[in-house]
Amino acid sequence: MELAVYNTSGKGKKSKIEVSQRAFGMDFNGDLVHQAVTAFLSGGRQGTKGQKNRSAVSGGGKKPFRQKGTGRARAGTTRGPLWRGGGVTFAAQQQEHFKKLNKKMYQSALRSVMSELARQERLIVVKDFSIKVPKTKELVAKLADFEMSDGLIVTTKLTDDLILASRNLRKVEVCEPFNMDLVSLIGSSKVLITVDAVKRIEEHLG
Repeated sequence: MELAVYNTSGKGKKSKIEVSQRAFGMDFNGDLVHQAVTAFLSGGRQGTKGQKNRSAVSGGGKKPFRQKGTGRARAGTTRGPLWRGGGVTFAAQQQEHFKKLNKKMYQSALRSVMSELARQERLIVVKDFSIKVPKTKELVAKLADFEMSDGLIVTTKLTDDLILASRNLRKVEVCEPFNMDLVSLIGSSKVLITVDAVKRIEEHLG
């Protein structure tokens, strides 16, 4: 399988690079991708919200007043939900949202997404991608050469200049090959990736 490779300016004659059919030519498996994305998003949830119920609140062992003769409703503790300082009726408890996903399943989902990006021509392969100064204006102009206003940039040479230049662009992300995730790949209109990054991904998935 071959992918077109653009030069650094985004213009001129294109070359081609041979890639693995297993990594960039698989059929799209929607169910597996959905499962992988759900597991990824669930792993990002903290689940640290917690409240105290009646049994978790300290104190309340003494009966507040006698059972009869006061004209008030009977009460056995001051830590009930109706009392100030009492426990919450349906208290939220801390929980773990982690969902297990096998490594081979995640890699297969990644192959499926990368293959679909290539089929839809949303995967732009370039020889190299870098900027000389950490200026957002320069990065915007460089992305415009590839007809991109937003998307994901994947490169093996992730410099501080590139990170600083992309920081003010809300819909532009930069990462290294092993740090990219399915959510960023799916949510990007286009993915700009260098040849070196393609080879790294091919080694990882092929």
